[in-house]
Amino acid sequence: MTRIYTRTGDDGTTGLIGGKRVPKDALRIEAYGAADELNSLLGVVVSCAPPQEIVRVLVRIQDELFTIGAELAAPVERAGARQGVSAIGDDAVALLETEIDRCEAQLQPLTQFILPGGPLPAATLHVARTVARRLERRCISLHHSENLAPALLRYLNRLSDLLFVLARLVSARSGYTEVHPGFGR
Repeated sequence: MTRIYTRTGDDGTTGLIGGKRVPKDALRIEAYGAADELNSLLGVVVSCAPPQEIVRVLVRIQDELFTIGAELAAPVERAGARQGVSAIGDDAVALLETEIDRCEAQLQPLTQFILPGGPLPAATLHVARTVARRLERRCISLHHSENLAPALLRYLNRLSDLLFVLARLVSARSGYTEVHPGFGR
């Protein structure tokens, strides 16, 4: 196995798939860095031992986030092809929507905002939701200069919604009563 350090990034650049070097603060790096951060945070959620059915969903999402990270790390080559990198497709978006619908069917309808919190897995899912939104914002910024796949953007939009309903589901199953903000109190 090679060493973990390469010294190639000492000048403030990093390599993309295919070998192109870019600054470490480039939008593309910010985007896949946010995907990596979210993936790591979902690992923390899994370690908090939520129900096994939720663990299965989160591990699938972690795998999809790894694919997204690779997709973001691969610059678009001629004719829009990426160098042998898989991409998130509409099937993954559909799975998120199915999961959102399945979870919402088990929850009381949301009639007002709730404060993030609850048992540790739920509270951590709320943090993950905010990181997912940041990932989406980074990808939208990147999309303004380099077209990203529409399915990727749809996936990220649905992902934060799923993390929100998973947090609510974990809270509900633990008997936690959602707290509503008292605007103006």
